[in-house]
Amino acid sequence: MAVRTPDPDPGDDGGERESLSGPFSGAPSGPNTNPGWLSEVELAEARRRLPMLYVEALPVRTDGMGMVTQVGILLRATPLGEMTRTLVSGRVRYGETVRDALFRHVENDLGPMAFPLLPPQPAPFTVAEYFPLPGVSAFHDDRQHAVALAYVVPVTGTCEPRQDALEVTWLSPEEAASDALAAEMEGGRGTLVRQGLASVGALR
Repeated sequence: MAVRTPDPDPGDDGGERESLSGPFSGAPSGPNTNPGWLSEVELAEARRRLPMLYVEALPVRTDGMGMVTQVGILLRATPLGEMTRTLVSGRVRYGETVRDALFRHVENDLGPMAFPLLPPQPAPFTVAEYFPLPGVSAFHDDRQHAVALAYVVPVTGTCEPRQDALEVTWLSPEEAASDALAAEMEGGRGTLVRQGLASVGALR
């Protein structure tokens, strides 16, 4: 299944919401306070010429020993009305730190009460390369070449999906790493889920 790297989403602050899997595009509806904002034409031109930088997050809940007990997988509807599973993801803005981008997208997708615990050192567990041509890597985005820094992010609060996320489903690590779930995930993200869980010792 092809992945859609989410596009800009008009936010209350005039900023972008651009996940690897969301349907949004276009300029914000209100005053634009982000100097790094790209119009639809500019974004399309940039995608033809440059790799786009994203962050992706695998939300997890942990026990008192820091072991992963649940994994959060988002449910989204594609522009064609198909239901698909995906991760928290979005573009890094011009002038924005990776840490700020990661926090912003977790809050955008899971709500302001998710309370993510970002790592002291924002080193990803892997770098996922999405290509418009299938077969170049395990990941595919039919619109662009995208490079995504992927993180496992514990959340401690209440998660209420927002934007184009319809719900967040909490699964055991074994369920999240299953072939059945991988078949529902877009752009090869089932591989990313398994890599993330393996990086924190959650697969046995």
